[in-house]
Amino acid sequence: MATAYRSGWHFIDLVTAIPHSGDSLMVAVFGEPVVVTRDEDGDVRAYRCLRRPRGAPQPVRCAIRYGMIFVNLDQRDHRQVAPEPADIRTISATPRSA
Repeated sequence: MATAYRSGWHFIDLVTAIPHSGDSLMVAVFGEPVVVTRDEDGDVRAYRCLRRPRGAPQPVRCAIRYGMIFVNLDQRDHRQVAPEPADIRTISATPRSA
């Protein structure tokens, strides 16, 4: 059942938990350690901590909505595709006089 929910966005904490650059927060999401940090530019980033030797932290998708931090551990490729431009036609109408 945990795999069914692993692909969604999960609430971590409020952004006020890491207010300054260099601050970090470590949490466990489905038993996997995740580090959420604020970098020098003030951006919030999340990394999965791998347990294998010499494993570099793997970035995971992170989003901030309404002052809350969310992460998504899904590894599938979820590129945002720009919607195709709609076929827009301009219709001009003149009002009829009574």
